[in-house]
Amino acid sequence: MKRESPQIIELTEYQLATFEQDSIPESVGRKIYHNYAKEIEIKRPDFTTNYQWKLTSKGRVGHIPITPEFHIVISPKVPLTNLFGMLDYAYKLKIKFPIGQIQCQSLEQAYERLANILAQKILERCRKGLYRDYLPKTERLAYIRGRVDLRSALQKPWDVKLKCHYNEQTSDIEDNQILAWTLFIIGRSGLCGESVSSTVRKAFHALQGFVTLKPFKSEACIDRNYHRLNQDYQLLHALCRFFLDNTGPSHQTGDREMLPFLIDMAKLYELFVAEWLEANTPKGFFVKQQHRVTHDPNYFYRIDLLLCDIATSKVQYVLDTKYKDPDKIDNKDIYQIVAYANALNCQNAILIYPQNLEKPLDIKHGDIRVRSLTFSLDSDLNEAGKTFLTSLLSNTLPYC
Repeated sequence: MKRESPQIIELTEYQLATFEQDSIPESVGRKIYHNYAKEIEIKRPDFTTNYQWKLTSKGRVGHIPITPEFHIVISPKVPLTNLFGMLDYAYKLKIKFPIGQIQCQSLEQAYERLANILAQKILERCRKGLYRDYLPKTERLAYIRGRVDLRSALQKPWDVKLKCHYNEQTSDIEDNQILAWTLFIIGRSGLCGESVSSTVRKAFHALQGFVTLKPFKSEACIDRNYHRLNQDYQLLHALCRFFLDNTGPSHQTGDREMLPFLIDMAKLYELFVAEWLEANTPKGFFVKQQHRVTHDPNYFYRIDLLLCDIATSKVQYVLDTKYKDPDKIDNKDIYQIVAYANALNCQNAILIYPQNLEKPLDIKHGDIRVRSLTFSLDSDLNEAGKTFLTSLLSNTLPYC
């Protein structure tokens, strides 16, 4: 029997949405409050809300199946074309889309498009043959293979089977296990139409029998070793990282449970700005990402971005991304970036926002110049980046 389509309510990140009291069941409201408090602020109907539900996304976008019958879709305030551009830089996808191929109407379509690309490329790799590597293995054999464990053989001279240590070439390695787990996650998401779901299943079955299904976190896709024999896995793992980064855990058990798909826009913005700067570093500088500053063994913090002088390695700019549109800059953000700059003896502290502020910041805090700059997401990303760099490298002080 065909399952009825779920009821869907739509939100836009950071925008308040109101719904009539009978449009959201009380049980669904409780699940949103208990399971997704970090993603959605929810106020139940009472006299303070004019007996309406009030929901606000806290900077996550995507698709949440609260129950099989009730889903929430959260759209980004960023144009979807630019969202693709951000993903392309942040996850180093380097996918050349044909003209018109990224004109998706929804985030779910973007998810489906990337899932299809991953499945097709995995099938292509399966046709060529999966990458294989040698893994160490220990086994008792009736013949000698590799290195014999002499101590074991002397302890049991009557045993006709010898304990051997050897290397075995296999395709059941992390490179391929990551692919299988990601396809499994995509299959459970419920976000792909039948055509793409069929391709995903086909790719997953192509790996079965050769690869063990093991769970992985997105961190497993970072800093892997690539060479001539597995170079094409770099894109595959970049796509896997995207899906593993943004697929949330299920709150119930069972393989048939749909999984939430949520992009943390603040994290994506941070990754995007960092990778854009890495790809467009101004002459004479180099970029450091996630620089760790340690004060003692129990206390450290990470700074989003540093722009350093190539000749001296001295930190010239300390940069911190802030994915929000405040009426005024939070003093805590100023104190934080000043602390970063002081720790590294740097005189330029930059807070980066996705939209122009009504009152931009450009002040002196001791010897440190603290500024707010914009890396806009509203128009062409490369042009926005160039504008940002021009402002960043400006040495003109308004009070000189």
